[in-house]
Amino acid sequence: MAQGTVQVTHTGTSRWRRRTGEYTSLAAALEAAADGDVLTIAPGTYRENLVLQRAITLRGPEGSPGSVRIAPVDGVPLTVRASAVVQDLHVEGQDAAAPALLVEEGTPELRDIRVVTRSAAGIEVRGAARPTVRRCTVDNPAGVGIAVLDGGGGVFEDCEVVAAGQSGVAVRGGAHPRLERCRVHHTSGAGLSATGEHSALEAVGCEVYEVRGSGVQITGRATAHLTDCDVHRTTADGVTLDTDAVLTLADCRIHDIPENAVDLRSRSVLTLTRTTVRQFGRNGLSVWDPGTRVDANQCEIFDSTGDYPAVWVSDGATAVLDSCRVHDVPDALFVLDRGSRADVVDSDLSQVRNTAVSVSDGATAQLDDCRIRDAATGAWFRDHGSGGTLNNCTLDGTQTGVIVTKGADPTVERCTVDSPAEAGFYVSAGGRGTFAHCRVTGSGGYGFHVIDGCRTTLRRCRTERCARGGYEFADGGPDAAPGTGPVVEDCTSDESGGLRAPAARETAVETLSPPAGLLAAVPEPRAEARPAAAPAAPETPVRTSKDVLAELDALVGLDSVKREVRALTDMIEVGRRRQRAGLKAASVKRHLVFTGSPGTGKTTVARLYGEILASLGVLEKGHLVEVSRVDLVGEHIGSTAIRTQEAFQRAHGGVLFIDEAYALSPEDAGRDFGKEAIDTLVKLMEDHRDAVVVIVAGYTAEMERFLSVNPGVASRFSRTITFSDYGPEELLRIVEQQAEEHEYRLAPGTGEALLKYFTAIPKGAAFGNGRTARQTFEAMVERHAGRVAQVAEPSTDDLTLLYPEDLPELP
Repeated sequence: MAQGTVQVTHTGTSRWRRRTGEYTSLAAALEAAADGDVLTIAPGTYRENLVLQRAITLRGPEGSPGSVRIAPVDGVPLTVRASAVVQDLHVEGQDAAAPALLVEEGTPELRDIRVVTRSAAGIEVRGAARPTVRRCTVDNPAGVGIAVLDGGGGVFEDCEVVAAGQSGVAVRGGAHPRLERCRVHHTSGAGLSATGEHSALEAVGCEVYEVRGSGVQITGRATAHLTDCDVHRTTADGVTLDTDAVLTLADCRIHDIPENAVDLRSRSVLTLTRTTVRQFGRNGLSVWDPGTRVDANQCEIFDSTGDYPAVWVSDGATAVLDSCRVHDVPDALFVLDRGSRADVVDSDLSQVRNTAVSVSDGATAQLDDCRIRDAATGAWFRDHGSGGTLNNCTLDGTQTGVIVTKGADPTVERCTVDSPAEAGFYVSAGGRGTFAHCRVTGSGGYGFHVIDGCRTTLRRCRTERCARGGYEFADGGPDAAPGTGPVVEDCTSDESGGLRAPAARETAVETLSPPAGLLAAVPEPRAEARPAAAPAAPETPVRTSKDVLAELDALVGLDSVKREVRALTDMIEVGRRRQRAGLKAASVKRHLVFTGSPGTGKTTVARLYGEILASLGVLEKGHLVEVSRVDLVGEHIGSTAIRTQEAFQRAHGGVLFIDEAYALSPEDAGRDFGKEAIDTLVKLMEDHRDAVVVIVAGYTAEMERFLSVNPGVASRFSRTITFSDYGPEELLRIVEQQAEEHEYRLAPGTGEALLKYFTAIPKGAAFGNGRTARQTFEAMVERHAGRVAQVAEPSTDDLTLLYPEDLPELP
């Protein structure tokens, strides 16, 4: 049979005489065929637009797949409008406005068809059509792979979309197809998409991967149900739901996603059962907006590759996790914004680098019968309006078990915190909270640590083996209002020496229970029962401001610094005199910025400045507490707040000196915890502005950047004092002072040699100014010792004179 002809086999006995026939075109053969006829097409390329309107079989020759190409110049290559069977064809289309294979009516069966096209769609199903499509392949880099539209349906089995310029499978207009064991990959849009009211997509045993859009996208009131499906290696989110979409995932696997594994918004509803979510770059579950809801049962979310919470619930959304596991993630669950809620039941949160549960901005979280293990912070209720309940939960191996700050007010009942490194429960900055029947064992710090006079309630709590103490109730400072502080009822500890009680002004209600064995009840805080204060240790006499300024003036160089400090001192002194005279005193902001290179005397001047303020009665003590980033920033969110507050508390009545402060705000900060230290400092500086002076110091350029990116910090500081580098003469003077202090002398010519040395020494990043001068003197003393040790009977001059040859080599 020649190429370009078609053989038609009739099955009807009444037409036996035309049992086999040959036609010069496919159109002619289709015109002659009747229902039930089989048309076998000879190998070749057919430039015809075929329309099947009868229940016939159209097929290529057996054993020659791909040998028949239907490839017209434009239009739809193959249209099916009947319950026909089409198999073993290669369909090619070129019309960007039309599909390559269009099914409009009937229940046809399409088998082993390969569609290679640059059309609007590879396969399109419309209206009342319900095809069964088996083992078909679509390669359409210009448009949609498979489109099911306008009420269409059908079943697609073992099909593959190998490339699509838009969505791999698109469902809209009330269509409702079913996909079984299909593969969709290398698409420029979503792998599977469904949109529009009454549109529905069902997929079983399918795989979506290597797509540039979302793996699965359900929007605009559409619904979808995926069972035993894999979604992985997408460029955008793994699964996206928007605008009243409804999706059910059962026994599915979502992994290797650079963005959100699942993102849903605008009243969408997602149900996950026995589904795993892993290796995601942003959130595992990202849930937004009022009415949006996730219900996850027996799911596992783990192995994050990014630096974001595994489950994110915000803007009034709701998430329910039942019998789930979340592990090996930066943060497990973040719930934000008023109206947002998370309910977690019988679930495990473990191997969490930062915070397992964070509740903020008025959100609510309820955890029942949950286990939190190996997390930096177990649960953190952050601010006013944030709360919820932790009931019958265990927290094991955390840095801090539960943190409550800034007016948050959770209820924690029958929870156990075992072996926290820093504290079992920590409450500060106006946090509240009710803790009932809770237990802390093996804490590296305190069991319950309540500071700032927080109005926390503890009922029938118990602590055991806490290194620093079972209960610590630090006061709120001199400005704390009467009646603040914790309420403590029937709480016990194994501390044989008793527990430190709240201060007298706090409301501490205590019902004592008889001790049993090592049990010791929290003592009732009666002021009259307190032992007399121990005699105070003798204090170092406070120098006058004139004495301290004299020491400042004696420092080498620093002329501009001395002028600045003296001007501040004069302003404060005159302000005090004006107040005594009944006049208004100008407000002087005492917090300072010190800029300059290392070794220019910043720490020394800070110490003297604190002493001056103490001598003027501005500060209570004037002592200096020097810290850097490592002292303020912890490895997780909770410890940063604690460390910063503890440093500030140590500096109460004196000066907090933060060296290299710009390190708290690195240029590539991302989710760096330094920002938390800065935020905590800003609040503490405002709350205790009369009790602590803060000085931030560092290189000039870096400090300028630090202040520019942190306006909240910049507004707290009145002025910047710049410490200039020392010149050779000033460095020489420092060496002379060191020599005099240690009973050495410079031999003739040594001073000139030192001037040349300090002139030639490199002034790069390693140059330490005063530190370099002191190191030079120490090196000279060491070389002098090596020289004089060889002298049997050294004279006084031998023992004291430093010569030019004692100078070290230039670095």
